Amino acid sequence: MDALDRQIIAALRENGRATYADLGRKVGLSASAVHERVGKLEATGVIVGYHAVVDPSAVGLGVTALVGIHPTDTADDDDVALELAGLIEVESCYRVAGDESFIVKVRVATVDDLERALGRLRRIAGVARTRTTVVLSTRFEGRPNTSDAAFEPGDPSA
Repeated sequence: MDALDRQIIAALRENGRATYADLGRKVGLSASAVHERVGKLEATGVIVGYHAVVDPSAVGLGVTALVGIHPTDTADDDDVALELAGLIEVESCYRVAGDESFIVKVRVATVDDLERALGRLRRIAGVARTRTTVVLSTRFEGRPNTSDAAFEPGDPSA
């Protein structure tokens, strides 16, 4: 992956619906050259998909919570993650360091739905307890990091 690939990725992260011609103008390549590069980025797994960004409240999911999952002593992280993936309310799941094994983002319509979702989370084998933080408002989310630093190894002391 070179600097042009990084520029193409940054442009697609800003606008996943950009045409190859638009991308080409932005990075100084022909549409066909961009098409070829994007195809290679997709084939090698650098670009793994394209998604619509939807306002959760507009589709009836007005309650967001971040839930820390504390494991039991005998928990198998792979099994817990598989069970978490089966819960439709769980939008994202992060394996983390610390007392918690996972932090998941849950989106539901109401606080009552959140209570039911937390009950299902707590019944997963390997979950000892949960810690829930309800989101009051979202300032930004899913922001693409389009700086060159996002693609280059950085100074760990910075």
